[in-house]
Amino acid sequence: MSDFAARIQQALTPLADAGRARGMAAYMKDQFAFFGIQTPPRRLATLAILRAYPGDPVEAARELWALPEREYQYVAVDLLRQHHKRLKRSDLPALEGLVQEKSWWDSVDGLAVSIGKLVAREPDLVKRMDALIDAPDFWLRRIALLHQLDRKEKTDTARLFDYCLRCADEREFFIRKAIGWALRQYARTDPLAVRDFLDAHRERLSGLSFREAAKHL
Repeated sequence: MSDFAARIQQALTPLADAGRARGMAAYMKDQFAFFGIQTPPRRLATLAILRAYPGDPVEAARELWALPEREYQYVAVDLLRQHHKRLKRSDLPALEGLVQEKSWWDSVDGLAVSIGKLVAREPDLVKRMDALIDAPDFWLRRIALLHQLDRKEKTDTARLFDYCLRCADEREFFIRKAIGWALRQYARTDPLAVRDFLDAHRERLSGLSFREAAKHL
């Protein structure tokens, strides 16, 4: 274990709560072990360590990903977001690897933020998003759908709508939910465009996607 991972372990272990851990594990369908640490104390305990980390954030994230308790993956996501400006285009395959390992919405959605910031900074990587929207792994398709969440007026609207339509016929809950979320988020910037899209494609979209997208229109 690296010195960095050991320091994270030392910061988290005293905060473990076995009772809360059981509830957190049950909420995640018992897929992962937990320390039982809620987000605010976890971030308070690790923030200074993350800010001071001088090394490769992807390498450190991969080490944390290999540890059993789910909070380690949350810290890895926090680390990548803290140091997103240090991510390189060559890091994208490794980030995709994290998406596909110990996959669930909590880790995937956190990784989508850092991947989205990397793609915004390296526009050529949008071609990879165009490939991921057709990936066999639906978690990678979810990344493609969500990578523009923070773009606001810089959103590539045509690409967003195209991705939503390309996935509109899927029955996977997490894809249907992502379509609605992506559209709802963009509706904060351009509600008329989203309303027109929903009106034009109501029959194509699942009820879940439509309801999520139209929630605040």
